[in-house]
Amino acid sequence: MTSHSSAALGEILRAWRDRLSPADAGLSVGTARRAAGLRREELAQLAGLSVDYIVRLEQGRATNPSGQVVSALARALQLNQTERDHLYRSAGLQPPADGHISAHIPPGVQRMVTRLGETPLGIFTASWQLVSWNPLWAALHGDPQELPTAERNLLRAVFGSGPANASLRPATSTKGSETFAKALVADLRLAKSSYPTDRQLAALIIDLRRSSSRFEDYWTSGTVMTHESDLKTIQHPNVGSITLDCDVITVPCSDLRIIMYSAAAGTVDAGKLDFLRVTGVVSPVREFPHLPGR
Repeated sequence: MTSHSSAALGEILRAWRDRLSPADAGLSVGTARRAAGLRREELAQLAGLSVDYIVRLEQGRATNPSGQVVSALARALQLNQTERDHLYRSAGLQPPADGHISAHIPPGVQRMVTRLGETPLGIFTASWQLVSWNPLWAALHGDPQELPTAERNLLRAVFGSGPANASLRPATSTKGSETFAKALVADLRLAKSSYPTDRQLAALIIDLRRSSSRFEDYWTSGTVMTHESDLKTIQHPNVGSITLDCDVITVPCSDLRIIMYSAAAGTVDAGKLDFLRVTGVVSPVREFPHLPGR
């Protein structure tokens, strides 16, 4: 990347950082702020990067950000798809091509996630890769930051044998233990037909078919399932059994999946969620922490 393009990248990063309201990013707004936008420290926290790296990007001294870094910045800055593509090009990279699974989260979805802070909520791609979550999700399920990025995948948690599976907290479902698992496999089959050239998706399917006989059985049987509202009981190390309504929402035109948990007001389980909200993870919405370029 030339010094001119590096300067242009820094300029648009500063402009987009200045325009994003801390409230829309899920940050508390104090009275001592000099500007309406995000501080560098806040952008670094949201994107999972160091403050020094943000400074070097804005000053044009970091000249080769990776696609993973650019993707995290685009989500943290709540860019629309046109802006995201411009950010990639300004960084000397090609935007994600059509036909590949996108991890981009539209700004409206970002704001919804921020404002639903009292609901455990995680956002997944079409391959069920976790790309964003709020603090209460981390308090309920364990902090995804503790997992390698590749392991932040729900299929790997359900069918794999690595860190994702090991971190999965025991849970039961009123619809049966295999209903959700079968629906996940059906989703992956649909993703394969929608994104036939996506290499990461193909590698995930090959790995799961080799390592999990249960996944292989569901895959070869051609199981077709849809997600339905469910009642799940999760065994939590701090609050014990907590029973919550679980809903899966698909974002139109993006293939994103949102999993949300809730409890009726005034119930024992709502009280347990309140306890986790107070005592659990207290960072803002996180997206792809521990990225390169620190």
